[in-house]
Amino acid sequence: MAQSKHITERLLRLISRLPLWWLYRLSDLLFPLVYHVVRYRRRTVHDNLRRSFPKRSALERRIIERRFYRFLCDYAVETLKLMTITPEEMRRRMKFTGVEEADKLLDQHSFCFLMLGHFGNWEWISTFASWSRHHCGQIYKPLHNATFDAIFYHLRSRFGAENIAKRDVLQRIVALRRAGTPTHIGFIADQSPRGNSIHERITFLHQSTPIFTGAERIGRRVGAAAVFARVTRPRRGYYECHVEPLADNIADLDENEFTELFMRRLEREIEERPHLWLWTHKRWKYAQPENGES
Repeated sequence: MAQSKHITERLLRLISRLPLWWLYRLSDLLFPLVYHVVRYRRRTVHDNLRRSFPKRSALERRIIERRFYRFLCDYAVETLKLMTITPEEMRRRMKFTGVEEADKLLDQHSFCFLMLGHFGNWEWISTFASWSRHHCGQIYKPLHNATFDAIFYHLRSRFGAENIAKRDVLQRIVALRRAGTPTHIGFIADQSPRGNSIHERITFLHQSTPIFTGAERIGRRVGAAAVFARVTRPRRGYYECHVEPLADNIADLDENEFTELFMRRLEREIEERPHLWLWTHKRWKYAQPENGES
């Protein structure tokens, strides 16, 4: 088992050393396999798009679907490249703006939450730590596969961010506050909560949607500020992330107001560039039935 894990890591690292333009050729080869042959979660994507964009034609949704799968293949090779890409090339390909303003929030607050969804290449957002003058962390959910868990743990911490296990997040945040360490913490907060943890819903992309309120609950407890990561992809292989203010102090907002602010901001991103969101996510597996459905 250990030998197999070692071989897998070495093989992936070797492929990662290829130039990104070559890896995109691999992505071009992967697309017809994933989309036409394997048909990876095609039904889930089709249903998600149909419910999310009821006013768009079937042709428009099919174009979004194909663009999404092409992007998904690009995301895979881009994430693989993260294993070995140099800091210089990474900084050229993943640019951040608004970081100074976000850093200034930590002059008045112990924490600033960087809120994002599964939009664009969220793995590359972990390089935010190399742009900030403050300590940075991100919530990390360990993977079931030990080999890939080790790989992704490495990827997400290569550029200076601390991986904070989801089960330990509150304990770690309290420890950082006691140590007097102002910290940016990244939350990917568009996932669906577990079925037994659903307490609140909003209308999101035209659907009744259970919302994940963990970031808000923790933010209210520690008086965190928050910013939104607005991601664009000007062209293949290049991303820009503009860090925009979302809340000066989460504790000053009404209950669930912060979570809805984030979801509304993310909704706008998805409507503008729908192919960059993770449509294979079973986001509405606990959704309420549509009218007329059982």
